[in-house]
Amino acid sequence: MMDIVDNSPGGDSGALLVKVFASAVSGIHATTVTIEAQASQGARFSLVGLPDTAVKESQMRVQAAMEENGYKYQSMRYIINMAPADIRKEGSAYDLPLAVALTALNENLDTSTLSRTLIMGELSLDGSIKPVHGILPMAIQAAREGFESMIVPHENALEASVVEGLTIYGARELREVIEYIRGNTGTLSPIHYQEPDLTPTVVPGMPDFRDVRGQEEVKRAMEIAAAGMHNIIMVGPPGSGKSMMAKRMPTILPPFTKEESMETTMIHSVAGILPPNSGLMQVRPFRSPHHSTSNVALVGGGSYPKPGEISLAHNGVLFLDELPEFQRNVLEVLRQPLEDRTITISRARRTVSYPASFMLVASMNPCPCGNYNNPYKRCSCTPGMVTSYLSRISGPLLDRIDIQCEITPVPFDDLAQKESAESSATIRERVIRARRIQQERFRDCPGIHTNAQMTPALMNRFVQVEPAGMQQLKLAMERFALSARAYDRILKVARTIADLDGSKMVLAHHIGEAINYRKMDRDSWGHYAGAPLP
Repeated sequence: MMDIVDNSPGGDSGALLVKVFASAVSGIHATTVTIEAQASQGARFSLVGLPDTAVKESQMRVQAAMEENGYKYQSMRYIINMAPADIRKEGSAYDLPLAVALTALNENLDTSTLSRTLIMGELSLDGSIKPVHGILPMAIQAAREGFESMIVPHENALEASVVEGLTIYGARELREVIEYIRGNTGTLSPIHYQEPDLTPTVVPGMPDFRDVRGQEEVKRAMEIAAAGMHNIIMVGPPGSGKSMMAKRMPTILPPFTKEESMETTMIHSVAGILPPNSGLMQVRPFRSPHHSTSNVALVGGGSYPKPGEISLAHNGVLFLDELPEFQRNVLEVLRQPLEDRTITISRARRTVSYPASFMLVASMNPCPCGNYNNPYKRCSCTPGMVTSYLSRISGPLLDRIDIQCEITPVPFDDLAQKESAESSATIRERVIRARRIQQERFRDCPGIHTNAQMTPALMNRFVQVEPAGMQQLKLAMERFALSARAYDRILKVARTIADLDGSKMVLAHHIGEAINYRKMDRDSWGHYAGAPLP
């Protein structure tokens, strides 16, 4: 929205004031920014309201773009205020609204056509408009505040169009926007609300579980993990299929709900990794950072905090291959987001929070040489080496991983089998059925979508275990000295197993299977045995 006010006593010799509305993003939330531009006699350009260096440099880009397109840029005293002044304005996305304000002042434009319109975009020196980050959260906030339309770069138009109640105009050049203000509305084509299609796109050559030979127990564990969004770790020797199966996890996850897709798309939009001319994300993210990554890259941060890998994996999969090879301090920062499903980043300038509800899929070798407990190869590591290697993963972190399974090398007969294994599509159908049960169960619980997200209060309400199952769990707790957190994780996994079976009650065999997935909690696991080869 923009208004021109003549503040001069006589109406033509004082200061002129223009107001343009833009937006600022903090985390994944946006705040409307009012750009007030005033022109009076003099020769000075002042930009205030906590702009960063990129915003301050906009004067040169805007002036060059205006002159290149034939618009006057008079030598006057310009004062531009970006309110609210306590919110930092970052990046080059304010070029377009600043150019509109200055052009309106210099060309004496009637800006009534921009009533209730928000403007964002970066300018090139020739006046072309480049895409910017964070358009989706800006559009959502604009709709909440009653704005009717939004002018954005053409490459961002489809992204913004998924917000209901907002008409989007995609602009390629500054000239198109100025002509639109002058009344030539045909220069910008409106894009009205586009109902998102969340049907997953089938990518040719996409990995499929039918390629995985053997390992039926591990595939069952991954199906359970996908059905309840449970964290899982696979431990086994090199070549046993850990990475191969982890990369196929996205193929058995259910499609996005609209709420999940909006959240995930906002994070990727803010991070600037959303492809141009794209709407809502259709495929759940799969992030696989290298083990040399830093804790800032993993959780997010920087002088002006940006989302890290755990937020980019929101509603999807974070795969950490060769888990012990990550630095200890990097792994320990995972403990809080695994529990709270959000990450708060505090810096001197600001504090922001990002969603981090991801499924952790991790893999590791059992020892430095990788052959500890391998029935086909002898381990060359000493007991101290094995213990030292395993101790790189702290107990509190392992405690937060719901499913812990051990993998052995695939036997020759399974490798040589000609028949294809069960496909990802077949497994996915079972996962979707289990998720539908959970959606119905948690329909009155905001922010809760899966069994892994259950709070203790919800567990008391929805996890009903038969007496035999509770007795079995009691024996396991005493025998393996399991923690209270492990107790909760077992019940959540058992609830998911029951959902896959279509059972309202959690039965004893569901509890038994869930207990079996706590391999690394047992005192006997990981102790050097030095058993000879058979």
